[in-house]
Amino acid sequence: MSKFFKHLHTINKHRFEVFKLCCKVGIPFRGIVHDLSKYSFEEFFESVKYYTNGTISPLLTSKKENGYSRAWLHHFGRNKHHFEYWYDYAAPVKTPIIPFKYMLEMICDRIAASKIYYKDNYNDSIPYEYYMARKDSYKLNSKLKDFLEEVFYDLSKNGEKILNKKYIYNLYLKHTK
Repeated sequence: MSKFFKHLHTINKHRFEVFKLCCKVGIPFRGIVHDLSKYSFEEFFESVKYYTNGTISPLLTSKKENGYSRAWLHHFGRNKHHFEYWYDYAAPVKTPIIPFKYMLEMICDRIAASKIYYKDNYNDSIPYEYYMARKDSYKLNSKLKDFLEEVFYDLSKNGEKILNKKYIYNLYLKHTK
């Protein structure tokens, strides 16, 4: 199967996994519209070019080879569930509090990406380990960093039963108020 169809399959699997998680946490519409920009010419064809085996993002390969990824710049500029969308180096508040629905979608996205990339090796501590290894480099409000850390830690200890809107909203309020 060509890289074109393999990448298309990876996108579809990821979006379906996000959709299921978004339904679980009570935001099905966010799951329906999640990552639609990945089908755009700008994102899709760069991703096909750098597609390897579906275990890492092709955009990471593009960044290593080129020093940046046009597809990534396009993607995070259109998808509010990425903290990079919200970062503004010229604003008085460079890292604002991101609205809850996008944080919830961000959580679903990270879990789904872990499931897709790790396949049969996935377990509920993978999103926590991934987050902890990178959190210091994230340009994200410190309150939201603490929120995500607690959510992913809870996921690692208690599994997906913690994925309900009320529980996660209470954690969000705990960290942002």
